[in-house]
Amino acid sequence: ASKVVIKFLQLMQKHGYIGEFELVDDHRAGKIVVELNGRLNKCGVISPRYDIGHAQIEDWIARLLPSRQFGMIVLTTSQGIMDHEEARRKRVG
Repeated sequence: ASKVVIKFLQLMQKHGYIGEFELVDDHRAGKIVVELNGRLNKCGVISPRYDIGHAQIEDWIARLLPSRQFGMIVLTTSQGIMDHEEARRKRVG
């Protein structure tokens, strides 16, 4: 399992979307067992990846999230993986 996937799961766990998760070593790439808690309605990926600046985060929030108080966009930045709120605070895109 890649570091990016693990960081993503830690972020989802921090926000309460998933419960515990554990890595299972199958002597290959590894598997991850995730405990779902019922709070996750929909999860998607944006492909291909887009480079967005700090100023464009608001546009993506309006385009992707159902409303202002629901949902989260996960960004990979030069300062690590973070949600859109943290990226907005740190002014990174």
